[in-house]
Amino acid sequence: MIFPNLPVKDVERAKEFWTQLGFGFNEEFSSPDAACLVINDSASVMLLAEKFFHSFHDTTPHTGTEVMLALGVGSREEVDRLCEAAVAAGGTADQTRTEDGPMYGGWFLDPDGHIWEPLWMAA
Repeated sequence: MIFPNLPVKDVERAKEFWTQLGFGFNEEFSSPDAACLVINDSASVMLLAEKFFHSFHDTTPHTGTEVMLALGVGSREEVDRLCEAAVAAGGTADQTRTEDGPMYGGWFLDPDGHIWEPLWMAA
């Protein structure tokens, strides 16, 4: 399993955003300072209140992009649905889609500015 940790300004707002996109949370690993966003059986993302996130290690806040998170999805339509749902839930995206051979992808920013790239790959 993989558990990336991301800082968020407001844990409850982050939960609302991802719930509107159709994702759920593992409450066993959640608290007022953390929400365990379940991506699938092998991946969850820990959405941590900024102060809590920076209390773990020497995590001086950066000013540039650190990571882009790609989400494997089951269809081209799911790429489009996630990008549209992200905008409706308060995120940012545009209609730009990338097609490269057997791959089709889009992107959106969550309310905390993290970059997410839904990506479909033909089998």
